[in-house]
Amino acid sequence: MLQFTVLLTAAALLLGCTSKEESQLLQDYSAHASYHEHLQKTEKVQLYEGNVTKAMLTATYLYTQTYEKHDTRDEVFIVGVYLEDEALQTLQEGEYTLTLNGSNAKEALQLDKHDERLKALSFVMEWGSYYLVTFPHVEAKDFKLTFKSAAYGEGTLHFAKVAKYILSKEAF
Repeated sequence: MLQFTVLLTAAALLLGCTSKEESQLLQDYSAHASYHEHLQKTEKVQLYEGNVTKAMLTATYLYTQTYEKHDTRDEVFIVGVYLEDEALQTLQEGEYTLTLNGSNAKEALQLDKHDERLKALSFVMEWGSYYLVTFPHVEAKDFKLTFKSAAYGEGTLHFAKVAKYILSKEAF
């Protein structure tokens, strides 16, 4: 009888501690799965002068894994740029450069503020400019996107085609 009471008490405690909203949480996550996937592939870098942000870049890597052995698709990013100097609010002015492992972009298409592709992104600035930037294919599983300014230096964003922890030798 004592074992039955202990078992019943343990079951009551376990059932009492579970979330009553678990199914709702799973539904919400499933409804916003692309948002969360993009969030995992988004990086941000800021360029400073003193303690003031002069330029900020956010980049979301638009890569979906395939099971092809020889995937030769181009590397595509949605890049958001905020520049303090409003006269230079574009990447095409020459003051700023964007390279992927040292290679220049094949194409940089400016996106409209109401573009459908921006709705799935995790970090959209109203005051920034957005571009769909295409780079040549990179064989490596990890690579660096470098944002350079003649006046403020450079910042590097690290991206990977696989989960970053797979490439790390450090223990978490």
